Amino acid sequence: MPTIHIDKKDLFDYLDNQFDTEQFRELCFEFGIELEEDSSEEDGFIESDRAQLKIDIPANRYDLLCFEGLSRALGVFLGREGVPNYRVITTKSPQRITVAKECAQVRPLVVGAILRNFRFNQDRYQSFIDLQDKLHSNLCRKRTLVAIGTHDLDTVSGPFTYEARKPEDISFVPLNQTEEMDGHQLIEFYESDMQIKKFLNIIRDSPVFPVIYDSRRTVMSLPPLINSEHSKINLDTRNIFIEITATDMTKVNIVLNIMLTMFSGYCDEPFTVEPVEVVYPDGTTKLYPDLALREMKTTAEYLNGIIGIEMSDEEIARLLGKMALEASAESGEITVKIPPTRPDILQECDIAEDLAIAFGYNRIPRVQNNEATVGAPLPLNNLSDIVRREIAMAGWTEALTLSLCSHDENFKYLRRADNGLEAVLLENPHVIENQMCRTLLMPGLLKTVRENKRHPNPVRVFEVSDVVLKDAERERGAVNQRHACALYSSDEARFEVIQGLLDAIMRALNVPRSKLGKGYYLEESEYSMYLPGRSASVIYTDELNHRVVLGSIGIIHPEVLSNFELKNPISCFEINIEPFL
Repeated sequence: MPTIHIDKKDLFDYLDNQFDTEQFRELCFEFGIELEEDSSEEDGFIESDRAQLKIDIPANRYDLLCFEGLSRALGVFLGREGVPNYRVITTKSPQRITVAKECAQVRPLVVGAILRNFRFNQDRYQSFIDLQDKLHSNLCRKRTLVAIGTHDLDTVSGPFTYEARKPEDISFVPLNQTEEMDGHQLIEFYESDMQIKKFLNIIRDSPVFPVIYDSRRTVMSLPPLINSEHSKINLDTRNIFIEITATDMTKVNIVLNIMLTMFSGYCDEPFTVEPVEVVYPDGTTKLYPDLALREMKTTAEYLNGIIGIEMSDEEIARLLGKMALEASAESGEITVKIPPTRPDILQECDIAEDLAIAFGYNRIPRVQNNEATVGAPLPLNNLSDIVRREIAMAGWTEALTLSLCSHDENFKYLRRADNGLEAVLLENPHVIENQMCRTLLMPGLLKTVRENKRHPNPVRVFEVSDVVLKDAERERGAVNQRHACALYSSDEARFEVIQGLLDAIMRALNVPRSKLGKGYYLEESEYSMYLPGRSASVIYTDELNHRVVLGSIGIIHPEVLSNFELKNPISCFEINIEPFL
């Protein structure tokens, strides 16, 4: 949960109410935030010092991360002010950023906007910098997804270009420095900087670095690391050019809108923003920012039901106004207009949460739950427990392996080919062991045996758990499937042991061994992970005479054993148990 420090006197003066600490703590609780500390109550506080309030902010309320956002939100909540009308000013010739196609190699996205006739003072300047730092730390994921650059527009000349160039071709004086550096020198220089060095790995190994130029080819910034000293903002800056580079379009728009809505109130014409046109490599153009209100539909029945209150449409609309949400009701439907400061509102339940805050959690009636419910396991989990119990009573040890594995473990090590239709791959795995979701339990059990070589023979382990398979018919394109896998390792493969365990499981599930009618049987088949001529398919026929291949059984191929650094022969079966439901 992010924490901010707010000047106590400034906030209370803004709200025109000199709260005592307990009164303000209660206000924070009602609004859904928490006063953690009031420095004026600490031992050793000097009256001449400015008291600070340490306040915990919900992680999804980016609009409360600075004095401007928090004071404005509390002002609206207390009814002292209305919701600002954020506007994008129409201009005939907006400033332009042209994106080079090479940027796709490193940071493909950029947006921008301008705050005209802005008025800084020391407190506003510090708040402006602090908000960027807080956004970089959480929403921007330490600048990996989004990086903010701010410039004195009067020191540069548009139109601007966003390019990706070789490090040696980029040369400028970084912020608060006096010497010019190229890309390589800059990386080396900031290796010892406690603030910047943690971001160097984002572009260090890239063949090209992102860079923003003005029309005179003056470097403005090297995102996501550092701005240029040339365009540095200060207390005398009147026009602020904001450029934000990113790899995520949703987050970059949120960050841009938060920066603009929090500080546009200091412009001579409050809450106005000048747009910037972005020209993409394919020739398309788009104006940023988009400060339009979003509309969401809901009903009083839903909101009252989820909270446990009884309020009319008009009362609901009035209370939502306290949370800066404009609401109107017509024909039993409530239309809620969501400002650009509230990207956290995504679904009806988010509106219900704000309504509950405005109504007051302590005012929600306490009622007895008259619904009688009896808990019961899901049928699939109940089936899994039956299988687990039967195998465990046969003297086998249960393992619980990781659901992610490397691509090689799932395919190459098992002498299988990836046809692209089965495995769900991770787009950006951090380690090679977590490249994909497993499609078989077998690799995990083989690794379990490998890591327990000192265990005396025989080793008998099993697992009943989910695998993940692609399924184009599902909404998410994938489906979980419950498998049971057992593995026997000793001086001899002992295929009869693993087959006997399979028979015991089937008896527990009332599935006879039969090719006629309901039952199961083994059918000789070749699988790449098993020895040729030593493997079979496990076939199940249900009451409707539908034939299903549950899985396979066999003796593991020596090459597979070698790939997993195993020496003793192993017999194994793996089946899908969901058809038994």
